[in-house]
Amino acid sequence: MRSAPRFLQGIYKFEGKGLEQPFLLDVLLTYTVPDATVTQPVYFRAGNASHELICVILMRDGSPMRYFPIAAKGDVHVPLRVVEDLEPGTAIELHVAAPVGVAGAVVVDLGLVEV
Repeated sequence: MRSAPRFLQGIYKFEGKGLEQPFLLDVLLTYTVPDATVTQPVYFRAGNASHELICVILMRDGSPMRYFPIAAKGDVHVPLRVVEDLEPGTAIELHVAAPVGVAGAVVVDLGLVEV
């Protein structure tokens, strides 16, 4: 069986709406598992250029799957040791939550494997 890597990545500006009000960072950071395929998220890397803590949230079908807090001017690399199969049709998105009015940019790199 062959596997294929997929990535949700880039540099995105944001303006915070509150840590309790995450929102889709960009429509380019969405992915739907293709038919006859199972996908697994395998790692997450990100950097936060703002002066405040932010949180990137991996959403699965509209519900939080993983939270990645990132310190002010900080970064994170998380190999996802607990790997879950995402079935065909599953939709994932990267959302961000930041304090109200905090403007900044975040660099994100989510690695997925389709099998």
